[in-house]
Amino acid sequence: MIRACGVSNVGRVRKTNEDRFVSAPELGLFAVADGMGGHKAGEVAAQFAIETIAGFIGRSAQETDFTWPYGIEETLSFDSNRLRTAMFLANRKVFRAAEKSDDYGGMGTTLVSTLMNGAQASIGSVGDSRLYLLSNGTIKQLTVDDSWAATILAQDPTLTPEAIAQHPMRNVLTNVLGARESVEVHLIERTLVGGDVLLMCSDGVHNVLAPEALREILTNNPDCERAAQVLIDTALDRGSRDNVTAVVVHYEADK
Repeated sequence: MIRACGVSNVGRVRKTNEDRFVSAPELGLFAVADGMGGHKAGEVAAQFAIETIAGFIGRSAQETDFTWPYGIEETLSFDSNRLRTAMFLANRKVFRAAEKSDDYGGMGTTLVSTLMNGAQASIGSVGDSRLYLLSNGTIKQLTVDDSWAATILAQDPTLTPEAIAQHPMRNVLTNVLGARESVEVHLIERTLVGGDVLLMCSDGVHNVLAPEALREILTNNPDCERAAQVLIDTALDRGSRDNVTAVVVHYEADK
């Protein structure tokens, strides 16, 4: 059984909320998108991404005769290929919209998504919105950030978090949906166990809440709706200057 809830807030600084999310247990689909771009284009990019991914996952769940415009990755499961295709379609949608409108030029969005089928979870990501797994009291980030900071840290692990935090390019993203005609999508597969909790969030949350703070909130709030709201409230209380979005998913094994 799956229980899930998502909460999004414009925050205390921004005038518009450029985050979007979907929490659809009936589809097994959960996702967070964090848009960027002027003239409210960020919210448009995020909305396009969420609508496109939800649309394809919905269609492919009900129809047997649908196309795979980006081919099949044989090393991935059927559901992971559905998620892969949905994310590529979302990239095409945002990219083409940006090409057609001067107001939307340069827009893009991050996207972290999960497609669940029983205990099997297919996880896709682009950008720096993250997915964390809380399992047996331990929290772990399963996605990788497509950011300058993550790239530099991988090349030089001796750098301290403090040194990276002071760099003017620390928040520059190296890969987002819609910026180019093609995009690199990170995909992993995970088998869940009963009691596992998934958290998908935008950087407005994880930039101010360290993994231990996330673990504590998720552990102390077993109700997913309450957990999502506490995550948002705590991120704002700790000074987040961005939009804040969290989707919390509880997996309970069938008895």
